[in-house]
Amino acid sequence: MGQFEATVEIDRPVSEVFTYLAEGTNDPKFSPRVLAITKTPDGPTAVGTVFTSTVKDAGMKSHREIRITELEPGARIRWTETSKNIVTSKEGGYDFVALDEGRTRLRIFNELEGHGLGKLIVGFALSQARKDAPAFGQRIKTAVEAAS
Repeated sequence: MGQFEATVEIDRPVSEVFTYLAEGTNDPKFSPRVLAITKTPDGPTAVGTVFTSTVKDAGMKSHREIRITELEPGARIRWTETSKNIVTSKEGGYDFVALDEGRTRLRIFNELEGHGLGKLIVGFALSQARKDAPAFGQRIKTAVEAAS
């Protein structure tokens, strides 16, 4: 078990960054591993909303279910993965901080956990995620700024 994280400053107000990321279905715009994603139920994201996605990791497709566990507008979003994969996100989230001149500091993190054979490869998955974390933060920044 271990965590990766990234922090990035986005040239948009907290409300815009929060709204974009809380929607959840924007993930394919900044995460190339997400091939498709849906949200249940329709409507605004709330605690209990579930995002179901198809992702491709290390050349293999898998299905993921992520449930929102905490949602504090303009401040934080937390989730947990409820799907049964060999490596899952035990807890993940976004933290938002308003900066001067309508900018936002965003911190993203995910705590990865291995199950069964996943206990043998979670270290590798975590290493790859940590290596990509700065670029992942930049992809989020680019996507949010382009959307506004």
